[in-house]
Amino acid sequence: MPKQIPEHELDAILAVVAAHPVGVKVSAIREGLPYELPPRMLQRRLALLVEQKRVIAEGQGKGRRYRAPTTRTGSVMPVVGIATAQARGEAYVPLTPEAAAIKQLVRAPIQDRRPVGYQRGFLDDYQPNVTWYLPAETRQRLLEMSRPPDVARPAGTYARTIYHRLLIDLSWNSSRLEGNTYSLLETERLLELGEAAEGKDALESQMILNHKAAIELLVDQAEEIGFNHYTILNLHALLADNLLGDPQAGGRLRRIPVAIEGTVYHPLEVPQLIEECFETILKTAAAITDPFEQAFFSLVHLAYLQGFEDVNNRVSRLAANIPLIRGNLGPLSFVDVPERAYIDGVLAVYELNRIELLRDVFVWAYGRSSARYSAVRQSLGEPDTFRLRYRALVAEVVAAVVRGRMEKTAATALARQRAAEQVPPADQARFIEVVETEIMSLHEGNIARYRLRPAEYQAWRQGWR
Repeated sequence: MPKQIPEHELDAILAVVAAHPVGVKVSAIREGLPYELPPRMLQRRLALLVEQKRVIAEGQGKGRRYRAPTTRTGSVMPVVGIATAQARGEAYVPLTPEAAAIKQLVRAPIQDRRPVGYQRGFLDDYQPNVTWYLPAETRQRLLEMSRPPDVARPAGTYARTIYHRLLIDLSWNSSRLEGNTYSLLETERLLELGEAAEGKDALESQMILNHKAAIELLVDQAEEIGFNHYTILNLHALLADNLLGDPQAGGRLRRIPVAIEGTVYHPLEVPQLIEECFETILKTAAAITDPFEQAFFSLVHLAYLQGFEDVNNRVSRLAANIPLIRGNLGPLSFVDVPERAYIDGVLAVYELNRIELLRDVFVWAYGRSSARYSAVRQSLGEPDTFRLRYRALVAEVVAAVVRGRMEKTAATALARQRAAEQVPPADQARFIEVVETEIMSLHEGNIARYRLRPAEYQAWRQGWR
């Protein structure tokens, strides 16, 4: 019997093909994959996808291209990684038998599920680097998917390289998993131009903007972030900004009981116990050496504790990116993750203390994200190491020029002053050149990179001479 091709390998190929609506050659598909795949093996997988009608092949020989199927309206069909889910009309992720069984349990009517409280033993029984939620082969596969190109570079280098795409993807997908109705294009416009979509609730706009601020924290302070009070509490404060009834609850562990709609799980109510468990989560997560296990552990336990009055799951999703960003691994932006699959996985943790379903969602989601950012990074080419080294200072000078409404002479003078004060002599001329180039390249579509508002940009532009 021929060996069955793993679904995650087919998903990675589909992700690369879907990124090229007009078609893509085999060589480009192979380069875009997050892992090495010999040409003959890739050809066999493409042949299978064509046979399954999940990919369309056009042309012959060296000119042969592959593209995603289209609907009658001409739009690209969504790629979903499990045939049985497609057959019953539900978008889902591939599941192991254990996860499939758990899914049935959490899908039972709520009146048939037994109410449960927080189980302290679920956390206390976990021993860092002894207990493993992710098997060794899974961790190795995730590492191969990520294909880290920047391990030897400063923390956050990879995330900064793909920052624009990451900011939009993670803000939109994490908000979408909360029921936010913004479209991807509406999210992009809000983040880049500060323009809210018509007809949307102000809370939805606030949620997305809060994600932007939290992601900026993770990327800008990549060398300082970790599983500590500063990082997690400030992540919550940024994600919860202007969304809580009590403004002081942002960045503070909760002191009141909470209930979660749609589940029979009842979180802890005693503030002292919440604080104790939060401390244990941070200490345990910080001690885990494998970045993927660390990411998944935080995704599980920060959500399970419900340590804040609200916004707990958003905190857990962004916190899962801490070890990935620090380690220059591909980030996890939950691209294409079905909302129902994610909810089922979290419910299994809440009600059963079972991680298998959420683990399947996590592993599948990471494969999708890795394929996406591998393709994005290749399209961008190698990052300029000089610009990376002085990224923060360049952004600071550019923002000061705009907010100060400086004209060209004053802008050059400021760049020279900062270079003389903070840049080694050998780099000063290039630094001034980079600053001036960035200023000349400013437009409404990229001002968010410098945390500038459209009004600030317009005011400066009118006097720029």
